[in-house]
Amino acid sequence: MTLLNDPRTRRRRLGVAAAAAGLLGALLTAGPAAATPDPGDAPAAPERVSKSEAADTKAAIASGEIPGQDEIVHSDNIEHLVNIPKDALPGTNSDLAFQGKYAFAGNYDGFRIFDISNPKAPKTVSQVLCPGSQNDISVSGNLLFLSTDSSRSDNSCSSTTQPATEKSSWEGMKVFDISDKANPKYVAAVETACGSHTHTLVPERKNVYVYVSSYSPSATFPDCQPPHDGISVIKVPRSAPEKAAVVNFPVLFPGEGPDGGGNPGGPTNPGVSKTTGCHDITVLPSKDLAAGACMGDGILFSIEDPEHPKVIDQVQDNVNFAFWHSATFNQTADKVVFTDELGGGSGATCSEAIGPNRGADGIYDIVGKGDDSKLVFRSYFKIPRHQADTENCVAHNGSIIPVKGKDLMVQAWYQGGVSVWDFTDSAKPKEIAYFERGPLTTDAITTGGSWSAYYYNGYIYSNDIAKGLDVLKISDRRTDPAKKVRLGELNVQTQPDYFD
Repeated sequence: MTLLNDPRTRRRRLGVAAAAAGLLGALLTAGPAAATPDPGDAPAAPERVSKSEAADTKAAIASGEIPGQDEIVHSDNIEHLVNIPKDALPGTNSDLAFQGKYAFAGNYDGFRIFDISNPKAPKTVSQVLCPGSQNDISVSGNLLFLSTDSSRSDNSCSSTTQPATEKSSWEGMKVFDISDKANPKYVAAVETACGSHTHTLVPERKNVYVYVSSYSPSATFPDCQPPHDGISVIKVPRSAPEKAAVVNFPVLFPGEGPDGGGNPGGPTNPGVSKTTGCHDITVLPSKDLAAGACMGDGILFSIEDPEHPKVIDQVQDNVNFAFWHSATFNQTADKVVFTDELGGGSGATCSEAIGPNRGADGIYDIVGKGDDSKLVFRSYFKIPRHQADTENCVAHNGSIIPVKGKDLMVQAWYQGGVSVWDFTDSAKPKEIAYFERGPLTTDAITTGGSWSAYYYNGYIYSNDIAKGLDVLKISDRRTDPAKKVRLGELNVQTQPDYFD
């Protein structure tokens, strides 16, 4: 199916019924969105849709407006090389990291290491059972870092769920030695306030600094007290990771009162998440910059002193952004793409009723220099294909495709699939390639689709929540120059300077 002639781009009209309008109303008036489904150790339960929505989905499949259940479609410039289904870890697949010939795939039940020396036939090297959503994953040298953002009975890999209201409960960062990829060893654990939903590495020669993003405090949680308007900074000595410890908790949103600063959310800003921490941070070490997606706020800050990051600018979008989820710099560090996770990742928000500006990317130019830099909004980008009322779909994790002089990005959209798009012109972003599957189910929203889609050493790797690891190859004159770029390590939230 060709990209330009795809009839679904023009004709998919699911979601225009009153039921879809009702969904929009619910999303606009709901309280703070959960950043991702967090079912603990079990996958999220399917949510039944109305009979009319189910009928619309089946009719759209029959007419060819959307792909059939589990059917794969893609633009002509994308080739689907292989899918590696889940194996010993049945939980929700999450983030990805890369090192040499290895890919590291997070899963709510632990993590899996693949040998990707042959991208057409990845081989499993090891699987580590270590439950604790969402197991956001990064690697640096011989160390692997894993986030735990569900309240556990202890910090072991055999822990069980336990209420956050109990003081003995544990959440935070786990550290593994991966010098032997076939036999990772658990070497350290650091408890952090409100756990670790995601984390970001700021690596140095002797130490690795870890910025821990977490949120949603409660006065009933002994280890997660409001206002929680900052991030935990962990220092990990490479030669002695067992000495890892929190060295600072910088407050990014100072303010008076029990709620601190940041976006107050509803009812002041209806449908917008109240800022009680950050969801995700991306750093660009070569420029000493970081961008934070922090629930109701987007921020730009300096990491010149990694233990004491300093906010430079702060922006809000109280019209179209519900939950600031993640951030990506372009290569020249004069733009930031922020994502909005409308509906918490479990909603069917890629519909005509929701429209092109909600659950989308927001593109901001960075104007000015140093501490005088400002984030200036330019435009929104959202995939142009409407999805079924049974498909969870919203902007999610992606990475730069390194082409000098161009701003190209590959991005996951849950059941919206994988999109490759060009934002070289900040005001006129456009999609240039895509890959997706038809809905997992036709009578319920079952959480699935691409959680993370990243470009690494000539290929696109997508960790599908339900289906496993997909490897894609893009062949396009606009992206082909990136095939010459080779990295020894990639954590997308620690952006490399590809051309330095």
